[in-house]
Amino acid sequence: MRSNVSLSRAVVAGLLLVLVATSGCSWFRKGNKLYAEAPENRPLEVPPDLDQPRTDGAMAIPGGASATASGVAASRPTQAAPGAPASSAIGFTVSGNRDEVFGKVGDALGKVEGLTVASRAQLLGAFDVNYEGSNFLVRVSSVEAGTYVSAVDPRGLPATGEAPTKLIASLKGTLGGR
Repeated sequence: MRSNVSLSRAVVAGLLLVLVATSGCSWFRKGNKLYAEAPENRPLEVPPDLDQPRTDGAMAIPGGASATASGVAASRPTQAAPGAPASSAIGFTVSGNRDEVFGKVGDALGKVEGLTVASRAQLLGAFDVNYEGSNFLVRVSSVEAGTYVSAVDPRGLPATGEAPTKLIASLKGTLGGR
């Protein structure tokens, strides 16, 4: 019986020795090394220029002004091509600088019967007006030939309808536009 006890002790001691020896050995442990994993198991790496959406045109004002480093500058408005319908671009050009013409347009709008100026923004060169039941903007912007005065709907497109056409014709007559 004595040989059975010593044999079982030898087996237990051997198992403990193997357990202790393998617990510290890196061959028997599964490591968490990124370079050792297969490429499809590695975490996804996003290039720096793709991790955030583009914001270049996020603040672009439709139909005219764009932001610059020194402030807000108006771009050249589109004018109707010869033979295009009059409603495609309602506007005219006046000689003079933008700020001077903006003041003259404000004075002229104040004298129009039935017109309400809801707000004015000289920095943007715009008057928000209500005339004969229509709401639209009267925009004053700089161009090479002087200053361009136009009617624009809330989406930034040329305003269509009888009221904007009538108001722009009245302003053109008052300011002497071409």
